[in-house]
Amino acid sequence: MDNQRKCVLITGGSAGIGAAIARLSAENGYDVALTYRSDKAGADSVSQAVTAAGGHCEIYQCDVADPAQIDALFAAFDRDFNQLDALVNNAGIVDMAARVEDISHARLRRIFDVNVLGAFLVAGQAVRRMSTRLGGKGGVIVNMSSVAATLGGGTQYVDYAATKGAIDTLTIGLAQEVANEGVRVVGIRPGIIDTEIHAKGGEPERAARMESLIPMKRMGSAGEVAEAALWLMSDKASYVTGSTLNVSGGR
Repeated sequence: MDNQRKCVLITGGSAGIGAAIARLSAENGYDVALTYRSDKAGADSVSQAVTAAGGHCEIYQCDVADPAQIDALFAAFDRDFNQLDALVNNAGIVDMAARVEDISHARLRRIFDVNVLGAFLVAGQAVRRMSTRLGGKGGVIVNMSSVAATLGGGTQYVDYAATKGAIDTLTIGLAQEVANEGVRVVGIRPGIIDTEIHAKGGEPERAARMESLIPMKRMGSAGEVAEAALWLMSDKASYVTGSTLNVSGGR
C-alpha cells in the first residue's frame, strides 16, 4: 500500500456505479476499500481491476442494513488503512414495481434500513474519521441519490424515491454540520443508467424502454456517473458542499 495515495471507501461496489467509481478512483491515485453484500465474485473482479490500475484494494462483506456489520466494517477498515479520505455512500436496493397501497411494511423496512438508515450510519462513521474536530484530516462524502427523489417514482417505486429524498436531506444537513471541520458532503442523482439495478427490480429492459423520456434520448453509463463522483471528490470541487448534482441526461 502506497502511503502517498488517498483512500476511498465505496459501499455496494461489486457492480454498476460503485464498481465504475472504484476503477476510476484507482486510475486517479486512490486505494480502494470496497463493500459487497452477496456478490463476492463481482467484488473480486473489481478488486483485480483496481490492482491492475495501480491501487491497493480490500473487499469487505457488509449488509449496511445491520448496524453490527457496519461497526465490523469500520473496525476492519481501521486495521487495513491509515486514513479515510473519501466515502462513496452507494449501497442501495430497489424492489419490484408496485403502487403504494400494495407495498408491505416488510418491504418498507428493508429498503429504508439499507438506503437510509445504513447510509446515515456509514456517513456517521466516516465523519468520526474525517472531521478535524475529532482529530481527522478532512475528507469528502459522496451520497448516491437518484432523480427519483425529485420525480416521485409513482406507479413504480415511491418507496425507493422516498429513500432517495431522505438522502438528499442527509446531504444538506450533514454538510452544514461538518462544513467547518474539513469535510465536504455532496450528492449525485443518477438518472436512467445502464446497470444491473433494473434487472434486480424485475425490469431488465427498463432503461432501454425509458430512453424516449430522456431529453438526450439515451441512457447514461456507470462511467459517466463515476466521472462526476471523481470530480466531486477532487480538490477541483473544493467549494462545493451540500449540493447534489444531477447526472441524468436532462431528465
